[in-house]
Amino acid sequence: MKPHSSITLVFSLIILFTVSRFSRLRSLNLSNNHLGQFPLAICDIPTLTEVNLSCNYLASVPSSVGAMTNLQTFLLDGNSLNELPNELGSLQRLSYLGLSFNQFNHVPQVLERLSSMEKLCMAGNHLETLTLQNFRLLHVKHIDLRLNKISIMVPDEPDLLRHVTQLDVRDNRLTELDASVFPRLEVLHCERNHITSLKAKGCLLKGIYASNNELRLLDVSPVPSNLSYMDISRNHMESLPDWLCEAKKLEVLDASHNLIAELPARLLCSNSLRKLSAGHNQLQKLPERVERPLLEVLDVQHNQLVELPCNLFLKSDSLRCVNASANKLEHLPPSSLSEESHSILQEFYLTNNRLTDKCVPMLTGHTHLRVLHMAYNHLQTFPASKMAKLEELEEVDLSGNMLKTVPTTIMNCRRMHTLIAHSNAIEVFPEVMQLMEMKCVDLSCNELSEITLPENLPPKLQELDLTGNPRLNLDHKTLEQLNNIRCFRIDPPPTFSSSEASGGPAVWSHGYTEASGVKNKLCVAALSVNSFCGSREALYGVFDGDRNVEVPYLLQCTMNDVLAEEIHKTKSEEDYMTNTFLVMQRKLGTAGQKLGGSAALCHIRHDPTDPGGCFTLTAANVGKCQAILCRDGKPLSLSLLHNVGLEEEYRRIRQHKAIITEDNKVNGVTDSTRIMGYSFLYPSVIPCPYVQTVTLTPQDEFFILGSRGLWDAVSPTEAVEAVRNVPDGLAAAKKLCTLAQGYGCTDSLSAVVVQLNVSEDCCSCCCSDPPQPPPSPGLGPYPPSSSAIKERPSDGSLPVPPSSCSEISSEISTSEMSSEVGSTASSDEPPQSSLVLLQEQSHHPHLHLHHQAHLLPLQHQQAHTSTQPCHYLFPGSELPSSRSCCALHPACLAHSFQRQLSSATFSSALSDNGLDSEDEEPIAGVFSNGSRVEVEADVHCLKAQSCLSSSPKTPVPSSSSQERNLLTLPPPPPPPCTPEPLEEGLDMSQGEAENGLERDESWPGAGVGCGDGGKLAGKRRVNGSVAQQEKSHNLIEVAADAPSKKSGGYFTAPAQPDPDDQFIIPPELEEEVKEIMKQHQQKQQKPAGTDQPTDYYDTPL
Repeated sequence: MKPHSSITLVFSLIILFTVSRFSRLRSLNLSNNHLGQFPLAICDIPTLTEVNLSCNYLASVPSSVGAMTNLQTFLLDGNSLNELPNELGSLQRLSYLGLSFNQFNHVPQVLERLSSMEKLCMAGNHLETLTLQNFRLLHVKHIDLRLNKISIMVPDEPDLLRHVTQLDVRDNRLTELDASVFPRLEVLHCERNHITSLKAKGCLLKGIYASNNELRLLDVSPVPSNLSYMDISRNHMESLPDWLCEAKKLEVLDASHNLIAELPARLLCSNSLRKLSAGHNQLQKLPERVERPLLEVLDVQHNQLVELPCNLFLKSDSLRCVNASANKLEHLPPSSLSEESHSILQEFYLTNNRLTDKCVPMLTGHTHLRVLHMAYNHLQTFPASKMAKLEELEEVDLSGNMLKTVPTTIMNCRRMHTLIAHSNAIEVFPEVMQLMEMKCVDLSCNELSEITLPENLPPKLQELDLTGNPRLNLDHKTLEQLNNIRCFRIDPPPTFSSSEASGGPAVWSHGYTEASGVKNKLCVAALSVNSFCGSREALYGVFDGDRNVEVPYLLQCTMNDVLAEEIHKTKSEEDYMTNTFLVMQRKLGTAGQKLGGSAALCHIRHDPTDPGGCFTLTAANVGKCQAILCRDGKPLSLSLLHNVGLEEEYRRIRQHKAIITEDNKVNGVTDSTRIMGYSFLYPSVIPCPYVQTVTLTPQDEFFILGSRGLWDAVSPTEAVEAVRNVPDGLAAAKKLCTLAQGYGCTDSLSAVVVQLNVSEDCCSCCCSDPPQPPPSPGLGPYPPSSSAIKERPSDGSLPVPPSSCSEISSEISTSEMSSEVGSTASSDEPPQSSLVLLQEQSHHPHLHLHHQAHLLPLQHQQAHTSTQPCHYLFPGSELPSSRSCCALHPACLAHSFQRQLSSATFSSALSDNGLDSEDEEPIAGVFSNGSRVEVEADVHCLKAQSCLSSSPKTPVPSSSSQERNLLTLPPPPPPPCTPEPLEEGLDMSQGEAENGLERDESWPGAGVGCGDGGKLAGKRRVNGSVAQQEKSHNLIEVAADAPSKKSGGYFTAPAQPDPDDQFIIPPELEEEVKEIMKQHQQKQQKPAGTDQPTDYYDTPL
């Protein structure tokens, strides 16, 4: 027994022996202890009116319980009872008896004597047959038999069951239900069964809850004149009963997710119906007869509607919200027949239809319209005169159309706070920055070339997304002005990619986006590591905190480092994934005690020791985040939802005495039985993930990771079909979130789309590595093997420390804004004999790193990005021969320097998650005004010249003094929430920085640029990529030629280098520089000396 359990038990025993002294005690709570026997001492307290003994280990109730004659509430839920004593029948004042989650296989007969009991609570027992004859003499009105195993119901005479008004048989195994034997039934709950036929008496019926069944027949007679709520969603209904039109008090009807082809003709004439949900059916048209209904909300999304009733808005005076997304609408009905309109429509969702410019004039009559979603239609223009009449607009989504401009009359919409118009062809930046209420502007994936800003930005502006605009060019003044925006993203222009030039496509590339919910809180986060522990691995993740920000942010910042450490301890995919989630649970600390979050990870890996030599994809998830793989155009689920609906999960949590409330939540907290955090629910709720590994094939096109809100609104099949033909990862991820919002999702959203290009030749060359030449002596001394290299991989290369290149994003956003895309792919050769420059940020890192060639261009880059902290890492020593390879290993181009610029992301720390506060000390990479600037430093494949005999020698100037200055600067202090460091032997760069190692002038730094896979073939835009917080925060400040920080703070983006920062050699020093370069080249070609340390040549022997 655990120590705290012993203390609890001892304390309980002390209480039990002394409780009899309290002669006037009225209420006693002994729940959630380890009582194995009923405490007899409490039976001697006659004044007790309430006793709670739930969630213990009681196997029986003694006969002396009959002495508590004043008892009114007796809770015995969550024990191991299977029978009750006859003496219990003497408790005539007992009105509530809790017997849920015990081991009863029948209804105890003694309950017939309890005349005051109004509710029978026997949920979660072992009842298999419901014999209604046993309820004849019961006086209960409410029968709760949820979560049993009832498959058969034996009927009885209706006149003998007139006392029952509420029946709850949710989560059983019923195939038919005849509730007409309860003539006075008011509320019926029968969700999540297998019912095909349902009958009920309608005399007093007020509510029918029958979702998630297999209903084909619904028979209610007589007409339920008191029925106010009916939910028959997610069934097999082909039509609705005609009596619905005669239900005079019906207010809410949910018939979504059925097979209904036509609604009752007079349904839209109801004088009581306020909300109608008929989405996800097969409706081809709506009833034409509309007679002044009181309908306020109409949801007909995901049908086959070509048009809406022509008089829908003319005669629906109360209609406030219409969702007609995902139909085939080509035009809209008029809002009025004259200039004067009586429409009070406030929200109009028309996403994913076939609407054209001709539909826009039909919107002008809805003068009270606040929310308009017309994404993914066929709009080419939005006339300015029509926009001018929609003065009350607050949120507009026009994404995925063919718009070239946003109408200038949007300035008339003084209440506008959100403008989303990504994935268009917009060339001119709209004048929305003059609207004082503006919070969110998303113009990503367009054709912007410049932007014009007013002198003062909107005070509430929080997000501006300009990624995916390859022609966009921002000057320093504009960047300085935008620096105070909490989340500002841009992309530099596209650059040359050696892998594209060599004809080698990328193996994977990605894009992701995030969108906050209606409460302006971003409770999701995305993780993307395009080059994880080497260029043949990648890691992607999505985290959802439901209503909290802390847990997804912590998972995002730390989980990749934990996985990188665990992956070196075991080769089993299931083991290292499971261990990662378990270790991460501990690292959540206090945040994970009362808060929780879902998580999904996908790890792409190539094992050189595998004879097949193919890539594998390992997915792990807890909670409601899921991953879907598109294989040959069909969705393949890689995740499993853990809830009480799974028999194994239900048995497990019942073994730990957990209670499942009526909303199917464990102890009323979460409906997921496996999730991160919620430590106080352990061991009922655990973080152990579901793990699945698949081998990637050429038929695998892409995979999607999504948060809970995404999969609640978009099915896997629709998600795959929606983005299958979208070549750009960012545009694909944005489309998914935009669709979810257009379908009515109001929660935070996150989507990661990873596009795959696995070919047959990716396997053949990976298994037959060519002979490797010895390490080049020109690379300088390595750290001692005892502290720097712990184990050498079987492929002969040096182990790369975990999380060498990664990317994350966790920005607070108002709408679909926080988005980045991996514009580079991870199909590169692992960095060999290279110097990899890593930039690390403290809070929200957005920085993607690749291998880079030539030290001279590296010096140029340092001149432009030297304000970013960095350190050096030595990932490998072997040099592959420069032979022609398959698409996975494109041949490198001699004398080429490729630099893949990333998006510069301007963002400040989170303000509402309780982790960041203004009184913390400054963090490296964060300006004094609270905004952080992040930009990519791209380092491509540094290969030592001396080992490439077939490549021409390139002279490189010496830079030992500059490197010495870089390496001797003290690192800044680590930020808060720094993840625990990994094993010492795996972090070469950190150990070197701490020991103050310096480079000598023999460091070659020159090589042949190797491509990074740039982007997929046919991709028309280059979008930025970002990187995550690394495990080590011992940053080395780059100070040489750093651009000065002006007052207010701004950053010189590398896409627009300052002429003063250029590396220029004066004419009078050209000869001297050439001589130095010549000497340096001769020194590089000089054979290795005998003065190298004994552990310098780390070979397999």
